[in-house]
Amino acid sequence: MGARAEISWARRDESGEKIQVYAHHVGNRWDFFIRQRRFDMWQPHLEPPLEDWLELLDGVTRRAQRRLQRPEEVDHVKKMIRERFPEAELD
Repeated sequence: MGARAEISWARRDESGEKIQVYAHHVGNRWDFFIRQRRFDMWQPHLEPPLEDWLELLDGVTRRAQRRLQRPEEVDHVKKMIRERFPEAELD
């Protein structure tokens, strides 16, 4: 499992608390995990919101530009977002 397989970021939850999120690439899917604090255990994030999918897309796009990720993965993530969030506006 290389560093290419994971993309992470931080954001605030609905109550304003800072949370950490990471997405792990396994085969043809992305698994999301979440935790509140640095030393908390990572928990599966089974229904990530659009905001997390867009963060993932941004990370995959940046890595593809630097040739750290296959360019096809950008289209694959966009397709997964459109399937889950048909209302999402993607370029």
